[in-house]
Amino acid sequence: MTESVEIIADVNVSQATGRPLTKRGEATRRKLLEAAESVFAELGYHEASIVKITEAARVALGTFYLYFDSKQTIFEALVIDLNRRVRHSMSESMAEAENRIEAERLGFEGFFRFTAAHPALYRVVREAEFVSPATLKLHYERIVDGYRAGLRDAQQNGDVDPQLDPEVAAWALMGAGELIGMRYLLWERDADGHTPAAIDPAVIDGMTRFIGNALRPTAVARAAAEMPEKENENG
Repeated sequence: MTESVEIIADVNVSQATGRPLTKRGEATRRKLLEAAESVFAELGYHEASIVKITEAARVALGTFYLYFDSKQTIFEALVIDLNRRVRHSMSESMAEAENRIEAERLGFEGFFRFTAAHPALYRVVREAEFVSPATLKLHYERIVDGYRAGLRDAQQNGDVDPQLDPEVAAWALMGAGELIGMRYLLWERDADGHTPAAIDPAVIDGMTRFIGNALRPTAVARAAAEMPEKENENG
């Protein structure tokens, strides 16, 4: 199972044949994934079907099997596809940040924008826990990998407390962002019962303050980090 997930994640190939896709094939595969996103979001994994996906994509049933060999396979591909796109949205948003705290704010803004446009992300990821645990694990690990690397760099630059464990901090921040998005995007409703198109800036402000307080080096942490250098100078 894990091996097939990696293949889908890393190479734009037909899972059914293992062959690279043509430009036309890539477009058809994209149509199937977009249809799967809609169908899985509306019906859930168990009520969804290949027939409903191909109907939504407006392609023949037989065409599906040129790209995927089962409902589970396209579900796994969708999780990886959503993961790739949400990470791109976050990294693109963070590109202009001047420090790590600003990067956190901009990255979460990118995450929330993507979530508002693709609420299926939450339902699909939650169902992956039962449908394909290996894919769920890959989804979270790929987000954490980039997070951890960024936090380590920020520790070297002095933006983040050097005593924090980047791995633990990365998981904590990812969990916070996921639940904030659930509360203030998926569960929020206006007078007409519609979800917001964007998260309230006040929520972002509060989240940024929280993250800044958690990540910034304290006076004690700075002193502890500088102490070995001072001892070496005295020695």
